[in-house]
Amino acid sequence: MVHQIHPNIIRQGLFLVFLILIGIIIVKEMFFLLGAFLGAVTLYVIMRPAMLILVLKKKWKKWIAALLMMGVSVVILMIPMLWFLSYAITLLKPVFQNPDLLNQTLNQLHEYIETRFSIDLLTTDNLKVIGSSLVGFGKNMFEGTMSSIGNIVIMYCILYFMLIETTSIEKWLRNNIPFKNKNVQKSMREFRNLVYSNALGIPLVALIQGGVGLLGYWILGVEQYILMGLLTAICSVIPLLGSMLIYLPLMVFELSQGRVWQGIGVGLWGFILIGSVDNLARLAIQKKLANIHPLITLFGAFIGVNMFGFLGIIFGPLMISMFFLLIKIYIDEFGIVNADEFSNTIANPEIPLTEQNQKPAE
Repeated sequence: MVHQIHPNIIRQGLFLVFLILIGIIIVKEMFFLLGAFLGAVTLYVIMRPAMLILVLKKKWKKWIAALLMMGVSVVILMIPMLWFLSYAITLLKPVFQNPDLLNQTLNQLHEYIETRFSIDLLTTDNLKVIGSSLVGFGKNMFEGTMSSIGNIVIMYCILYFMLIETTSIEKWLRNNIPFKNKNVQKSMREFRNLVYSNALGIPLVALIQGGVGLLGYWILGVEQYILMGLLTAICSVIPLLGSMLIYLPLMVFELSQGRVWQGIGVGLWGFILIGSVDNLARLAIQKKLANIHPLITLFGAFIGVNMFGFLGIIFGPLMISMFFLLIKIYIDEFGIVNADEFSNTIANPEIPLTEQNQKPAE
């Protein structure tokens, strides 16, 4: 007897293939807007409590409250970021155009350490590789950031509609996310915590550490102290080494130029104050926000910078954190969550696993 495939199964299969193909095309053609979408979602999560207060308690019109929230974010976030970019690019443009400038500085540091302390850290070839890598990484960061600036307008368009449709969006998510009610609540709560930790925790620690560094560099008479402070803030997101990647080479550079007291001062300021502020700030902020593993921050920062430019420092760790959150929810949804359920499955093989794992509706 020949078994035939039911026509409904064929139609369903063709429909799914067609749907997947359209989805792939849409994702491929709109991938360049991923940064704008992530930025809108991040700002939405942060602005949501204030938006609800203005609309529900203060009885403001939604469009007025949304425009106010967006205006505040432009003043607090976008204007300082654009200033930083223009300032940093102006100073670092000669290095990008002529990488030999960075290689010369690295060679000076290497020669000073080798002559003064008889320590041969790296060969000349390795120094060139490090210099070219730093220049390439910097180029990717600023080029990606400049290209993403064009998405800021789109980001705010998305954000505007998300803010005025807050209740509708959240109601749709609750009704259509294919998870148990428990996991829907859990995913939304943990996603909010992840956004707060990445979008507020990382920049706050960087701002505090960069500010302390900038103050010390200014007091000690370091040239380009503003740029050094900004670079200290950026490097603070890197676990373990962090801002040490800035103040330690800066200390050696000052010593190699004959500015002994400035070099010693930079080293002491970095190890004692910048390092202490980093630990205290992270400890205080992590008590209030989600504790992100340092490796997630490290790999996320590198991935994010390559994809989104400077803002990738925030979006990269957020994407990886969400990936692991979805894995955890998947295991809870479809995995055997404990030994009792596994034993029940073995004892009652005639009962489908999906029925055994069903829980009462919450």
